[in-house]
Amino acid sequence: MDKADNSSQQTHFEGGCFCGEIRYRFEQPIITTVNCHCSMCRRTSGAPYVSWLVIPVEQFSYTLGQPKVLQSSTDGTRYFCHNCGTPVVCINATHPQWVDVTLGSLDDPEYFVPAQDVHDDTRLSWLAP
Repeated sequence: MDKADNSSQQTHFEGGCFCGEIRYRFEQPIITTVNCHCSMCRRTSGAPYVSWLVIPVEQFSYTLGQPKVLQSSTDGTRYFCHNCGTPVVCINATHPQWVDVTLGSLDDPEYFVPAQDVHDDTRLSWLAP
């Protein structure tokens, strides 16, 4: 059994930024995992898309440090490390009961496989569908 199949058996997960100044923890349940192709995700990450893990906001907490805040749109508030710049979390006003956590900031992102792609209309043409 690979880790992705085993994620429902683990009760909590941890992650943080590249330099270690920001750490977080969250509990199950997981709402979904997605690859987002929107231009804001591309610009704030410097990557062609960002993989997100969506969880109930009450299941998430910072265990070390406090992130810097960027109001990236009228709906989106992004949180990142003020020291190394790692994007960690996004909270969207359209679903404030959930927190979007960058999959790549998890200590062990292998547990989760993105289930869908969102904002396909802005997907870069050279990415395979």
